[in-house]
Amino acid sequence: MTPSFLLLAALMIAAALAIVLVPLLRRRGATTGPDVRALRALDQARAAGVLSDEEYAAKRAALPAVATGSARPARSTFATLLLVALLLPVSAIVLYRVVGTPEALDPAALTAAAPGDEHAMGMGMDQAVAGLVAKLEKSPDDATGWALLGRAYQSMQRFAEARDALKRAHDLLPEDNNLLVEYAQALALSGPEQRIEGTSRTLLDRALAADPANQRALWLLGISEYQAQRYPQAIDAWNRVLAQLPAGSNVAQSIQDRIADARRLGGLPEAPAAAAAPGAPGIGTTAPDAAPSAATVDGPRLTIQVALDPKLADRLAPDATLFVFARAAEGPPMPLAIQRLTAGQLPLTVTLDESNGMLPNMKLSMFPKVVVGARISRSGQATPQSGDLQTLSAPLDVLHKAPIVLTIDQVVP
Repeated sequence: MTPSFLLLAALMIAAALAIVLVPLLRRRGATTGPDVRALRALDQARAAGVLSDEEYAAKRAALPAVATGSARPARSTFATLLLVALLLPVSAIVLYRVVGTPEALDPAALTAAAPGDEHAMGMGMDQAVAGLVAKLEKSPDDATGWALLGRAYQSMQRFAEARDALKRAHDLLPEDNNLLVEYAQALALSGPEQRIEGTSRTLLDRALAADPANQRALWLLGISEYQAQRYPQAIDAWNRVLAQLPAGSNVAQSIQDRIADARRLGGLPEAPAAAAAPGAPGIGTTAPDAAPSAATVDGPRLTIQVALDPKLADRLAPDATLFVFARAAEGPPMPLAIQRLTAGQLPLTVTLDESNGMLPNMKLSMFPKVVVGARISRSGQATPQSGDLQTLSAPLDVLHKAPIVLTIDQVVP
């Protein structure tokens, strides 16, 4: 952690403490009895010169003592303030340890929020972002502030604003390689197809030229190659990430799942190490309609039964690409989970879970409602093209357990 990060973290913790503690302080003041208010009035009168010291002393002595009952809530409130002031910075440090490292990709680190938590967190984030925006209006050269704002926007799925904020940060700190990678990712996420290509890929290549072992850059490089169907290059990039991770960790297992998927799609032989790994998910090693063991992947699991409407049978090219995917019902258009198959395999059953995601910050478990779809693509591209055959479900709970039946019965105009 750099000194600038520590300073910024301290400022953000102070802002968060203000948001939390001010209402408590107000409640504490609200419990103050009339005798205390009278004493304050006497203090103000003496300060204004209305009362002499002798008059003030006499009137103050005439006031009854503050009731002991009011002191108890005050002490209780103070204890609450002290506890919050202690726990909030500690929890912030713990949170940094969780999300500030590559190990944060571990699906097991994600836990379900209690009902209503998302709304409360959203309100707090909105307030914090508004405060940071106001600060940056006064200090537009604060590169660290712009970077923090970009990360906040990205966590809120506001990708265009994240891109703009991170660009400001990058322009102010062009030599910061990690910031360059973050900007490249934000640039890709803000695009209509959310592909790592063009300028975002150029920035990524520049970052890797400066730091060939940068884990985030290598992960994104693999995604870029995967999106371009250059599967051997994607596997190479992800293997370079694996070499830096503890063997057998959940993060390493997730990356091995992506590598297995790339091998299957590229028609490449299975790696011996992956075949020998105990409990490895079945992607690339089982039939497309076989679901992985529930013990191998944490989080939501959607079982989808896909068939083609007979009226469209004459339009079917068996070697055409079949995409089965799930995306947020309300949120970015990029799939949260996707499998790439061939139309000749229809009808089939597919399971989508966290191992089918494309980005670590875009997972099924991050959205309460999803739309599930199937598309037969003539071009092999995941984005809809005229003439593609498709179907989409109504919004579903991401924890939906029953099989989801999809019949491909629409033609993209």
